[in-house]
Amino acid sequence: MSQAKINLLDLKDPKIKTLHITWFAFFLSFVVWFSHAPMLAVIKEAFDLSAQQVKALMILNVAMTIPARILIGILVDKFGPRHVYSGLLILSGGICLLFASANSYEQLALFRFLLGFVGAGFVIGIRMVGEWFPAKQVGLAEGIYGGWGNFGSAAAAMSLPTIALMFGGENGWRFALGLTGVIASAYGVFYYFHARNTPKGSTYFKPKKSGGLEVTSWRDFWFYLIMNIPMYIALAVLAWKLSPSNLGLLTTSAVDLIYVGLVVLYVFQSYQIWKVNHEHLKQGVPEMQRYQFKQVAILDWSYFVTFGSELAVVSMLPLFFLETFQGLDPVKAGLLASGFAFMNLAARPGGGWMSDRFGRRKTMMILIAGLAAGYFLLSQINGGWWIPLAVIATMCCSFFVQAGEGAVFAMVPLVQRRMTGQIAGMAGAYGNVGGVTYLTILSFVDYNTFFLLIAASAGIVFLAVLFLKEPTGKIAEILPDGTVELIDVS
Repeated sequence: MSQAKINLLDLKDPKIKTLHITWFAFFLSFVVWFSHAPMLAVIKEAFDLSAQQVKALMILNVAMTIPARILIGILVDKFGPRHVYSGLLILSGGICLLFASANSYEQLALFRFLLGFVGAGFVIGIRMVGEWFPAKQVGLAEGIYGGWGNFGSAAAAMSLPTIALMFGGENGWRFALGLTGVIASAYGVFYYFHARNTPKGSTYFKPKKSGGLEVTSWRDFWFYLIMNIPMYIALAVLAWKLSPSNLGLLTTSAVDLIYVGLVVLYVFQSYQIWKVNHEHLKQGVPEMQRYQFKQVAILDWSYFVTFGSELAVVSMLPLFFLETFQGLDPVKAGLLASGFAFMNLAARPGGGWMSDRFGRRKTMMILIAGLAAGYFLLSQINGGWWIPLAVIATMCCSFFVQAGEGAVFAMVPLVQRRMTGQIAGMAGAYGNVGGVTYLTILSFVDYNTFFLLIAASAGIVFLAVLFLKEPTGKIAEILPDGTVELIDVS
């Protein structure tokens, strides 16, 4: 069992150094991505924004992330995480500076929309960590990367208002946001010079073609095309939210144009996937190089219900506490709700460790079952509950949610090494699709029904996990000279 342990203080070990500099890159990407959140009240006052305009900024902040995670996954597999993470941090730092210096609502909206791209940073580190850690340690390592990096959003919420006050004046918020951009860009340069894609002597495997996942049967090809549809539906829902029938920030013509554009994009992506796959599928894929796409699909839906529900619940939980319990003010409600996000520091690494230690499929089943039970418990909370008990219930539920996220990405790097970035990108995008789906449901139902529906969807995913195949033995990857290398995934 000693192989499963990771000594995080052994900075002389290149893989430990890589883990630390990579989770901090993810941490900074989340600081930049959610830097506006604690400043929204100040921004609203500075620009005299309506409540609808503020809601639109929040929607725009996540809209780009769904396609960005797919694109970043392709770029990572092609160019390597070192170049892509460095480039993403430098570029997003610059866009953050533009957001901080915006002089109109139109500029705020544009730069917030573009900053949704930085939310795809998560995908990059999944491939990097998967390259450096063996199968017996990769779950814990990915959990540390994801959990500690995710804390960037909470760190932004806790630190940026204070930093803005330190700068002082009516532009304090601009300096605080701008500082995060400067730090992110500087760290991008640092990462370029200190990160390596693989351990010394190891090969960085790349897909034969870019543009989509390589599948290994015609059945999986059609399954893959179907699995792409929910991502476009989620983007269509976001456009609908900005339409005249909702927030009213886009014209009917603009929304119709977006709908047509999404159809065109789906057709184009399907064509790219066909170009990637048709030749080798006609020839037939050797048995040793095959994998089942259903593995990817089940991981996608598992992340839909884990990270997707977290995105939605973190957004609504302060308001849930405020409206459920009399006598709470917004500050206290926010503090009580913050326990859900704080669990990331331990829960996500815990889910990865459990996967390494007790088996990946078994761990996933236990955690998703616990998630379903946790949300069912939350659906029973009412104003008659003792508040500390409600907070404990919330934190217990969040453990299963975030540990489940760790379990998903404990398995992602073991499906097919050369396509880890694309597989991680698709799973990550499904997490955002889940967030959009659950928040849309919340706009139609009360809180209790909202939690019940998440629990029900988790029950369906639990049934799907029954068909998840545990990665065992070795997977075959082809070296540039045509020889085959076997990678241990047990």
